[in-house]
Amino acid sequence: MAIICNICSEDMSIHDKALVLNKYVVTYYYCSRCGFIQTEEPYWLSESYSKPISKSDTGIIMRNFANAENLLLFLKFVSKGVYLDFGGGHGILTRIMRDYGFDFYHYDKYAENIFAIGFEGNLDKNYKVITAFENFEHFVNPLNEIERLIDISDTLYFTTLLLPTPPPLTKNWWYYAPGDGQHIAFYSRKTLEYIARKCNMFLLSNNWDTHILSKNRINTHFFKFLTLYNKINNITLSRFLKRKSKTWDDMNTILAI
Repeated sequence: MAIICNICSEDMSIHDKALVLNKYVVTYYYCSRCGFIQTEEPYWLSESYSKPISKSDTGIIMRNFANAENLLLFLKFVSKGVYLDFGGGHGILTRIMRDYGFDFYHYDKYAENIFAIGFEGNLDKNYKVITAFENFEHFVNPLNEIERLIDISDTLYFTTLLLPTPPPLTKNWWYYAPGDGQHIAFYSRKTLEYIARKCNMFLLSNNWDTHILSKNRINTHFFKFLTLYNKINNITLSRFLKRKSKTWDDMNTILAI
């Protein structure tokens, strides 16, 4: 039985297999047309989301602060409005952005909103920008999810780590994360380009982890500005801390337990 790509509907070929949740042998499929990788039908997700935030996600707080800092720059390029953080976990980013003065709202169907109570959003309203940090790799039907989001917003600002070239085997790329079982969809630059054409959107990407789909043109130099902006912030912070982050070491410690 042929496996159909959830992005472009092309027949897919077997890419690799991995032990998901340390007990299910799962097949990963590759699409040569759009460069997308997906797992077989993810029947294990109810187990994976018994705890919506993975115990190995030691970078969750620092990542939210980093995302917020990047958004402060990005929102200079768009007009004022109401914003939605889609898949916003416990509401950390929404709370931070509201503290900075932006009219942000939170949406997550899996995680409890702890930090942004009273500022819940929904998908029945329109938003100037929708952010989706570390969500795309969780989508069972990515194209359907993306089309639903851009139907209510002109701009989608999102993160997901792009597949290296050539696509690595599951044992050679940590982002597959089979132990947690929540990552089931993996994108290449080619995949994002296909999605942009399909949805009649402009694509802007740093070709690594941060991407923008917009109905309006975004300054093509944005990521150059962002790189410089982050360098200045990192230099400033490192002068005070002079310490190596424990985020990665802590994650590896937890994974080894």
